[in-house]
Amino acid sequence: MESTAQPRHRFSAARREGERVTPLELFFDLVFVLALTQCTALMAHDQSWSGLAQGLLVLGVLWWAWVGYSWLTSVIDPEEGAVRLVFFVAMAAMLIVSLSVQKAFGDLALSFALGLGVFRLAHIALFMIAGADDQNLRRSVTGLAVSTAVAVGLLLLASLFDGVPQGALWALAIFLDMAGPYFFGAEGWKLVPGHFAERHGLILIVALGESIVALGIGASGALNLGMGTVAVLGIFFAAALWWTYFDVVALISARRLSEAPAGRVQNELARDSYSYIHLLMVAGIVLIALGLKVTIGHHDEHLHAEPAFALLGGVAIYLIGLVSFRYRHIHTLNRHRLALAFVLLLLIPVATAIPALLTVAIAVALLWAMIAYEHRGYGTSRTELRREASAAHS
Repeated sequence: MESTAQPRHRFSAARREGERVTPLELFFDLVFVLALTQCTALMAHDQSWSGLAQGLLVLGVLWWAWVGYSWLTSVIDPEEGAVRLVFFVAMAAMLIVSLSVQKAFGDLALSFALGLGVFRLAHIALFMIAGADDQNLRRSVTGLAVSTAVAVGLLLLASLFDGVPQGALWALAIFLDMAGPYFFGAEGWKLVPGHFAERHGLILIVALGESIVALGIGASGALNLGMGTVAVLGIFFAAALWWTYFDVVALISARRLSEAPAGRVQNELARDSYSYIHLLMVAGIVLIALGLKVTIGHHDEHLHAEPAFALLGGVAIYLIGLVSFRYRHIHTLNRHRLALAFVLLLLIPVATAIPALLTVAIAVALLWAMIAYEHRGYGTSRTELRREASAAHS
């Protein structure tokens, strides 16, 4: 297929259909590997409901910060000389944020907020440059700048408090930040659908990588039969999560996004299904990583309520995210995924009374049973769809 890409050295809004995710974007995403690892570490250090809530609040802030750059790279070339320098500055700022995560509600709350402020400022500055010749885009970026300033300001204010007031300010910051693009309209944004969908698929792989990293950290350099069994099950756990998204769902959704009318309709579909709903899937994976990290170190013990919720509830949240993702694209419910999510939630009390290894085995078995059932139901349509997707990328 002939590329319609514009010249690569540019600072104004330009669509890049036909271009793939660049090496710099992949390099940029590496800082989120550490950030996600730190989220899991924060919850593992404080395995209480409060600790889980703090980890998810931090994840919400980090996710929305990353989402902004996924939209940015549809309108500006990240590998243009001056732009890549700004990306490096943003990476340095996100590294400071990542190093502050475990004490983001304590001694490093101010460092977290300041680092995030620099990261978000770099994003807004590049977006302003990209929209210099596009009045609609510039208007949208101005609205985004306001919601960003409010959110960062609330996090700075939250650093002066602790406990419930601090958590409430964080929650308010996330709500206002995420609600901003919903209320000031989607008409002005520019989007390259293929690139945008691919970028979100790759960040899911980064999150899945965190679940594997968590197994290594949880093992702490030791290995016995039980730990080895959990490790093997953990790989099949991550593989099942990968399969449920990338085998068919990602392909159909990317095609639906590309076929949507450019402008408001396409932008709202991208915003709802990728910017919002993907957070559910990433949150589910991070919670699962916590559950696996606890399990591999205590495989012969039962899980307490919080890590049991993280493990089984994390899978349920991930599946609900997939169901919501499908519904937003084709307006149909995947009932067996929704049913499995409900079953896993019901199994949480059971997980507090049986060995953690058995809990992981049950979750993995249920996921792969669902995959096998779906695979039979797809028939030849799955093969045809994957062949079409392969041809489109060649």
